[in-house]
Amino acid sequence: MEQERRGSLVLQPQTSFVSRHRPSTEVVHDEKRQKAIADLSSHCSPPGNLKQLLIACAKALSENNMDEFEKLIEKTKDAVSICGEPIQRLGAYMVEGLVARKEASGSNIYRALRCREPEGRDLLSYMHILYEICPYLKFGYLAANGAIAEACRTEDRIHIIDFQIAQGTQGVTLLQALAARPGGAPHVRITGIDDPVSKYARGSGLEAVGRRLSALSEQFNISFEFHGVPVLAPEITRDMLSIRPGEALAVNFPLQLHHTPDESVDVNNPRDGLLRLVKSLSPKVTTLVEQESNTNTAPFVPRFI
Repeated sequence: MEQERRGSLVLQPQTSFVSRHRPSTEVVHDEKRQKAIADLSSHCSPPGNLKQLLIACAKALSENNMDEFEKLIEKTKDAVSICGEPIQRLGAYMVEGLVARKEASGSNIYRALRCREPEGRDLLSYMHILYEICPYLKFGYLAANGAIAEACRTEDRIHIIDFQIAQGTQGVTLLQALAARPGGAPHVRITGIDDPVSKYARGSGLEAVGRRLSALSEQFNISFEFHGVPVLAPEITRDMLSIRPGEALAVNFPLQLHHTPDESVDVNNPRDGLLRLVKSLSPKVTTLVEQESNTNTAPFVPRFI
């Protein structure tokens, strides 16, 4: 009997009964299979050890200690496998990344991996599956929606500026929450911003998101307007946002700011300019959903860890 545990494969003995009529080839196959499992088990590296190996590789690389890096990377390659435990599979791709950084071949690998982009309908399906099974996106969206709904709970007219509307998934749950408001649903206007490059992800432009949210608002009897702005976030101007007096303004940044260039990338600091623009609008609430990692200004080793 084989019992899989986190980080290692534990083998327990099993009594074998072989019929006299059982072909000898089956016994041979069983023996080979058991040997293969034992070999795999012997090559498994405890998760902590593999993690430390990967970090040691990254440190050697950052210090330009190529001799040490080559020794460590060879040792690490023996401990990873794209068919092994989860930590081994993750480790295999981390090794590829380290080698690519050492060879400065990352851009070539990226271009080689860019296969045919999925059709809009297929990608929407993939994104929906990811949203349903992974708490990362769902938790962030629901937390931001809760903050917006709470801040605007007494408002009759709400204008939401979403700086990365994507497929409009967050807007769906927000409209559902506003429709259930005890005092009745407010008039909702959403300005959906998304870079024009992502058009293929929907199979069409932002009008597809507008149609989806409009259909939902009719279902929940919500007075609704949608304005799509297919522009890169740093290029947004106040005139594009159609600010109206009498509306409670909510600004939403869902996983947007970490890939908006700052002063380490562009001397003009587009991220700072974007935040200054939002501050000048005096929003009632601003929500921020971000990964907790500095991928712009931190040195290589802390980013790797």
